[in-house]
Amino acid sequence: MLSKNYDLIIFDELNMALYFELLCLSEVIEKLKQKPPEVEVVITGRKAPQEIIDIADLVTEMIEIKHPYQKGQSAREGIEY
Repeated sequence: MLSKNYDLIIFDELNMALYFELLCLSEVIEKLKQKPPEVEVVITGRKAPQEIIDIADLVTEMIEIKHPYQKGQSAREGIEY
C-alpha cells in the first residue's frame, strides 16, 4: 500500500480478522491512516469495528435476501471462499 505500486488494494475479510483479534486494530488503523491519497483501499467482511467505520469514506451493509445455501448448496471455491 505504501509503495504506491497499486491503485487498488482489497483487504478481503479484514473486518472478521479484526473481530476474531487475529490482527491488532490499532496497528491496522495506524497503517490505514498512512495510505497515500491515490491508493484506493477496500475492506470487506462483517462486524466492522466502529473505528474502521469512523475513518472510512464509504460504508455499505449488504443484507442477504436469497442464497443457494437455503437450498442446500455447499460453498463454492472462488465464490464463497
